[in-house]
Amino acid sequence: MRFFIQFSYFGKAYHGWQNQPNAITVQEVLEKSMATILNQPIALTGAGRTDAGVHAKEMYAHFDIEELKHIPDFIFRLNSLLPEDIAVKQILRVNDDAHARFNARSRTYEYQITKTKNPFFSDTAHFVRKDLDVSKMNKAASLLIGKKDFECFSKSNTDVFTNICDLTLANWKQDQDHLIFTITADRFLRNMVRAIVGTLINVGVGKYDPDYVNTILKSKDRSMAGVSVPAKGLYLTSIVYPNTILKNG
Repeated sequence: MRFFIQFSYFGKAYHGWQNQPNAITVQEVLEKSMATILNQPIALTGAGRTDAGVHAKEMYAHFDIEELKHIPDFIFRLNSLLPEDIAVKQILRVNDDAHARFNARSRTYEYQITKTKNPFFSDTAHFVRKDLDVSKMNKAASLLIGKKDFECFSKSNTDVFTNICDLTLANWKQDQDHLIFTITADRFLRNMVRAIVGTLINVGVGKYDPDYVNTILKSKDRSMAGVSVPAKGLYLTSIVYPNTILKNG
């Protein structure tokens, strides 16, 4: 039987989602906790990877097991065993060929910026002291919409089959001294959102004109784009799947 597990985590203590040698990850902690309760090895396949320090308000992974009874009780026991910075929300029975990564139709991230020093945002948002022109940042962000090659915003030497992503949403909203950037696409390249945010900040402070984003995209050159912003302000907030992956759905 195949199941999807939905969970969230605060990423400060972890070197991202995916298992790594000599570094603690969310995948490692979740797999070990599940294996302890179920008394058998559990292998999770995530919807994607998040970098060290990145948070997830909504993340999915799939796993296979011969039988899983009393799911609400299992979730309660699992949350009791997991550290406070990881929480399981639900477990769903899915078709045996359902895949947490490949069946995802879209993914949404948020990046949070604070304009004032605030101890309550020190681990959850990026502090930017300079004035930002949000209107220009939104104009530049709109140029990213569509099916495009985003190699210029990708971490170098990554093993991917294509740099093409289809962006359907990219905008900034400001609430007093707090800014939130929301971006949705079918897929993302490694470090892509943080590089985009760094580039849009450069637009906001007047270093680039908004239209310069098109020049960066055409260059396919990572050095043309802005520096990557810190991971602590980045959140994976939503992953959308077709209902057809649900067992009997």
